[in-house]
Amino acid sequence: MSDSEPEFTIGVEEEYLLTNGATRDLESDPPHDFMAECEKALESRVSPEFLRCQVEVGTPVCRSLREARSELSHLRRTIAEIAGRYDLVPLAVSTHPFAEWTRQRHTDKERYNALAQDMQVVAQRLLICGMHVHVALPDDGTRIDLMNQLTYFLPHLLALSTSSPFWQGRSSGLKSYRLSVFDELPRTGLPESFSSFDEYARTVGTLVDAGLIEDATKIWWDLRPSARFPTLEMRVTDVCSLIDDAMTIAALYLCLIRMLWRLRRNNQRWRNYSRFLVNENRWRAQRYGVSEGLVDFGKGALVPFADLIDEFVDLVRDDAVHFNCVAEVEHAREIVRRGTSADRQLAAYRAAIEAGAGESEALRQVIDLLAGEFLTGCAPA
Repeated sequence: MSDSEPEFTIGVEEEYLLTNGATRDLESDPPHDFMAECEKALESRVSPEFLRCQVEVGTPVCRSLREARSELSHLRRTIAEIAGRYDLVPLAVSTHPFAEWTRQRHTDKERYNALAQDMQVVAQRLLICGMHVHVALPDDGTRIDLMNQLTYFLPHLLALSTSSPFWQGRSSGLKSYRLSVFDELPRTGLPESFSSFDEYARTVGTLVDAGLIEDATKIWWDLRPSARFPTLEMRVTDVCSLIDDAMTIAALYLCLIRMLWRLRRNNQRWRNYSRFLVNENRWRAQRYGVSEGLVDFGKGALVPFADLIDEFVDLVRDDAVHFNCVAEVEHAREIVRRGTSADRQLAAYRAAIEAGAGESEALRQVIDLLAGEFLTGCAPA
């Protein structure tokens, strides 16, 4: 490899829901001291989210997947420890199985107050959590070029992450209902395709000059050039209940970026497909997760997700070796075999109903499952 290869540093952000330890419902008004303790312990690695029942964490810039996992484990352990002092239980899940969005309160910060005023009920319904992964690409043109190509793979990553099958106390029939809620916002969904960074900057500048947005942080695409860092930020995925699954998503994304960078270095590229076609796979991932296939546009046919993942793993194997994350990448096969968080939640719910539990109790058992998974795999370094 040439000396010009980027370092491909990585950062992971996760959003959690805070539940009441006794009722399992969301804590719509957690004590002020909870967040104060979190900020004292974690400083800039933790922040409040739009709703008061949420908390966001972010790793520092990491030079390896191993470092990212260690940092994320520390963040989960610290949040859980502090939450326990207030009889709060954090969940790494993209929707709460039965909480009502109408009962939640948004955080009293200028940015969030403006969002609530601007978006009205669309913002009030944002009772959802996600996972974002940043990978550093210092060159502006490279970020835009790889964003155009990476769009094809977003449905694959989404399918592996799904954790939001319930909404307002009922099964939605979707594995990721989160996206249905998030897509009500403007400037969401698949990113546009741009011929250059300058074209991207002009497009954003049109909205800024018109006074519609302050900056590019108000563009919430599934994949975007970060407005704060020289990174390409993947935002399509649900938050994973298990840290093992989260690190697989991060590893696949990291390896994809390096694979596409290698193609670019060799004057090659991944074929670009229309947003219309990729959106069809995005919907299938949202609806079915890993239990059904996606369309292979080259073959013009539906392909079982297990076969797609085998191809995916082979595609990035050299990059997984380079980053020493072969185990994380190959864990994608295990996710397909035993299902995502959405599959486990639905299975727990059905098992409780079959055992004679009422719907409310069955949903509480789903919460208990999620609470137990929050620290699974988060052993101290």
